[in-house]
Amino acid sequence: MPTDLWSQFDAAPLALTLRVAVVATALALVLGVALGWVFARTRLPGRGLLEAICMLPLVLPPTVLGYGILVLMGRRSVLGGWLREHFDYTIIFNWHGAVIASALVALPLVLKGASSAFSQVDRNLEAAARTLRQSGWSTFLRVTLPLAWPGILAGTLLAFARAMGEFGASLMVAGSIPGQTQTASMAIYDAVQAGRDDLALTLALVVSAFSVAILVLSNRFLQSSPS
Repeated sequence: MPTDLWSQFDAAPLALTLRVAVVATALALVLGVALGWVFARTRLPGRGLLEAICMLPLVLPPTVLGYGILVLMGRRSVLGGWLREHFDYTIIFNWHGAVIASALVALPLVLKGASSAFSQVDRNLEAAARTLRQSGWSTFLRVTLPLAWPGILAGTLLAFARAMGEFGASLMVAGSIPGQTQTASMAIYDAVQAGRDDLALTLALVVSAFSVAILVLSNRFLQSSPS
């Protein structure tokens, strides 16, 4: 990178991107593991429809997802209005809005990885644990989760990479405010629009390097997951 570009380079979008991706992935992990276990181990009525709804962010246009968030949590919505009235809080033009958008697009990847991993765990090992007077929760923590963890972690890493690259829905909800809500994806877009191709290329290379590293780790955990 040229010296003059180094002096102009702002790491804030990258730092915000990592913060948003970490929080969003944590939310997706908790919800994805819970739903993954439900879909893999229960016969919940309407399970197929519920799973399809949870997977929608993978196929919906980002603008549709962003609009849906605005309808449900925007300032004119019931929830958004209540939060604004009682707590003077809104996700609009707030990095928390980017977290919600990123968590939604990351959730299907964690969910699919967790559901597949739980379904591949040997039930005989769980049964053996129960014969040793282990409770259902203890069996889950000591047997099921450790065996399923490589697959869950692989899906979580993919979800983290997806959260890092979220753009459309986040832009609609959080906007692109430098230093506040502007993630790396938004900074790249703004740099291209401003004709700063060198800065856009630098940010794109950094994000791509992160993504490649994450994909390599994800593949390793997928190879070590139970079959």
